Amino acid sequence: MESEMVKMKELPKQDRPRERLIHYGPDHLSNQELIAILFGSGSRKENVYQLAEKVLGHIDGLVNLRDVTIEELTQINGVGQAKAVQLLAAIELGKRVQTFKIKDRYVIRSPEDGANYVMEEMRNLQQEHFVTLFLNTKNQVIHRQTIFIGSLNASIVHPREVVRP
Repeated sequence: MESEMVKMKELPKQDRPRERLIHYGPDHLSNQELIAILFGSGSRKENVYQLAEKVLGHIDGLVNLRDVTIEELTQINGVGQAKAVQLLAAIELGKRVQTFKIKDRYVIRSPEDGANYVMEEMRNLQQEHFVTLFLNTKNQVIHRQTIFIGSLNASIVHPREVVRP
C-alpha cells in the first residue's frame, strides 16, 4: 500500500531535516534525512523522504553507498543525473575528509601505525593490494604507492618491484 505523498512544506518546521540539523546537529539525523537534505526535493510521485528511502533500499543500505555509481543511482526512478551527482559529490567529499587527516605528516613508529595509515582506504577493497609507504628520516610518510594488485587473497611481489620506486 502506497503512503500518501506529504510535501516538505506541509511538515511542521521542527520535523524538517534542515531545521533538525540546525537545531540538533548532523549526528542526530538518520541516513534518510541526510540524503533528503542533499537531494533537496523529491519527484512528482514521491517526496524527498520517500526518494531517499528508496535509494537506501535499492543499494541495500549505507555500506554500499561508498561504491555506488552514477549509473546505479540514475536507474532508480526519481533520481536524475543532478541528484546522483550531488550524492556522489558528497560521498567523495566525505572520503577526502576522512583521508585528509591521515596524510598530514603521519608518523610510523610500529607495524600497527602502518596498518592504521592504510586501513581506511583499503578496508573495502575486493583484491589484495601491495602498498609501499616511503618515510623520511623522522619516520613521517612522504609518499604512498600501490606496487601490485593481486588476486582475491594473494599478492606476489618481487623485491625489485619494491626497491625500484
